[in-house]
Amino acid sequence: MSEENKDPEDKGEGAFDKAKEKAKEKAKEAKEKAKEFTEEAKESAKEAKEKAKEFAEEAKESASDFAEEAKKTASEFTEGVKSATDTDNKKILAGILGIVLGAFGVHKFILGYQKEGFILLGITIVGFVLSCIGIGIFMVWISGMIGLVEGIIYLTKSDEDFYNTYQVGRKPWF
Repeated sequence: MSEENKDPEDKGEGAFDKAKEKAKEKAKEAKEKAKEFTEEAKESAKEAKEKAKEFAEEAKESASDFAEEAKKTASEFTEGVKSATDTDNKKILAGILGIVLGAFGVHKFILGYQKEGFILLGITIVGFVLSCIGIGIFMVWISGMIGLVEGIIYLTKSDEDFYNTYQVGRKPWF
């Protein structure tokens, strides 16, 4: 019998069987693809887990380094504050002594400038000795004015400027 002469019901059953077979094949292919995707997903998840562990270790190291730097910075800041307090006391003491006893160079000795202190002290002593001639009074007056001006400069500078100029920079005059 030819295809045309077959009963339409038989034709339908044949087509149904073919469709059923194709559906089974497609389902089998779909299952295989699903297995492949599942395996790939598991591998990706495993890689992501490993990368997350690596990132966590790096983050811990970075946090530890940051904590150490913060401690170091805090201790440096504390030391800076302590030295700034000492600087403030030297600034006020040197300023007042410069105004009151500037001719004798006492403010220079307070700041650690021995050579300059001895120069002012020597000029003042020589000035007192030569005061009977007249030029000595001028020498004492000059050394006194130097002390007065320097004392005023010390007191009018900010703590930071004073510290940087006279203690770090070691600027001996004015």
